[in-house]
Amino acid sequence: MYPLPVTGRYSGSKFRIFKFLKIIICSLLITVLLLFTIASIRTFSLDVNAGLQLAHWEKTNNISLAIDHSQREQLLTHFKEAIRIPTVSFSETEINTTALLEFDRFLRKAFPTVFSSSLVHHELVANYSHLFWVKGSQPDLVPYILLAHIDVVPASESDGWEAPPFSAKEIDGFIYGRGTLDDKSSLMGILQALEYLLLKGYAPRRGFYIGLGHDEEVHGYKGAMNIVRILKQRGVQLSFVLDEGLAIIDGIFPGLEGPAALIGLSEKGQAIVKLSVSMPPGHSSMPPRETSIGILAAAVKRLEDNPMPRLFGYGPEGDTFEHLAHKFKFPMKFIMSNLWLFSPLLGRILETKSVSNAFVRTTTAVTLFNAGVKLNVIPSLAEAYVNLRIHSAQSLQEVLDIVKDTVRDQRVKVELINGFDPLPISAADESAFGFQIIKKTVLDLFPSVTVAPGICVGNTDSRHFKDLTKNIYRFAPAWFKPGDTERFHGINERISMQNYEELVVFYFNLIQNCDIRKLPEPHSSVHEL
Repeated sequence: MYPLPVTGRYSGSKFRIFKFLKIIICSLLITVLLLFTIASIRTFSLDVNAGLQLAHWEKTNNISLAIDHSQREQLLTHFKEAIRIPTVSFSETEINTTALLEFDRFLRKAFPTVFSSSLVHHELVANYSHLFWVKGSQPDLVPYILLAHIDVVPASESDGWEAPPFSAKEIDGFIYGRGTLDDKSSLMGILQALEYLLLKGYAPRRGFYIGLGHDEEVHGYKGAMNIVRILKQRGVQLSFVLDEGLAIIDGIFPGLEGPAALIGLSEKGQAIVKLSVSMPPGHSSMPPRETSIGILAAAVKRLEDNPMPRLFGYGPEGDTFEHLAHKFKFPMKFIMSNLWLFSPLLGRILETKSVSNAFVRTTTAVTLFNAGVKLNVIPSLAEAYVNLRIHSAQSLQEVLDIVKDTVRDQRVKVELINGFDPLPISAADESAFGFQIIKKTVLDLFPSVTVAPGICVGNTDSRHFKDLTKNIYRFAPAWFKPGDTERFHGINERISMQNYEELVVFYFNLIQNCDIRKLPEPHSSVHEL
């Protein structure tokens, strides 16, 4: 028996449902097609504009620097001497002041013209830091400051170094030693560039400062902060600040074709949080159901199992990937060119690797765990210290609230030791003087490099200067290949001899490029790299 056809109001209702579903499906298809078309147009537009160069610059007759064999030998010798002086900061109260005094004597010997020129005013700050003022011929041009730091983190040969960490030994074209990257290459590069410029009779139009802090690795509270205090007392306002931070990456991001120079526009904030549990002590033969160590370990485990929320796209890190999109192949090029649509997807991809996860969220790292005094005694106190690097879209207070909510145990005391909010985001558009000067200097020296804004996941002395300018940049043209990021504060820190020479040339050209009065007129068709 065949079923009878549906008729009447039921057939009309079914027809209207089918018609409504058809409209929805067509609308969805049209929406998807429209989104795909917009995304494709945007992808192509970014790709076309990516290779465009900056407009004509006002001043192009810079002094060139051709380093001969004798000069090369001398600059490498001076750099190695700098590495061999162990200017270690162990803590805020334990700094190798003997080495800092030796470094002062070394600088005066290595750069005699800098210290004797009538154009340069030098002063010691807080006994061990240095502030240089290089007078410009046009005082109406707002000055800038180049920063670097003298101190380094501790290093021991027993950690597995291929060469002693303060030997400055040459291996396969590289100089090994603590400070080769962080941060004596920038420090020596800046002063060496100024020495060469002064020897060539150069006199800047735009005056500038050089600030060398002696305690950056332990927060810069005496060095950088006292330099800032002096500049404030003198009513100084700065056009921009350039400090260490990001670098030229090559092969670090999978799929990125060619090297990219990342200029840091901001720094993540930081919080040092202490977790502690106090319980009555006891003998290990009669343990309670829960101990101070067990309670604290459970709290730490909850923090590690529940990372901070993914915030990719809510800070400057989104601009980094949009600017680099044209250097990726499909489908990543398509995804990165359209973060307005694919930001959650890219965030999920990036969080799978520890290096890129730092761009995605506030990171949580347990760095110290202290408990116990004897093998057979249950300790009364257990403590852990957690280091959090705060994403630009969060505040210090928000992060603390999440930590407390995640720990959710009244027996665990949560205490903020110190911390600060993420730093303001500096400008990177066509009218951003500092960014464009740095960008031009990079492209002049490395024409094949892509330049993009970035976010600095560590902290630098530059954060103390935020009251003197809105434009703080973190970059040095050190080349980072796969594995090099682990050398920062790790073992086998090194820089190639060629790369150190490139740093000298970079600062030599940067100082001259800063002499322009204003940037070229913006051009709407130019896509900022």
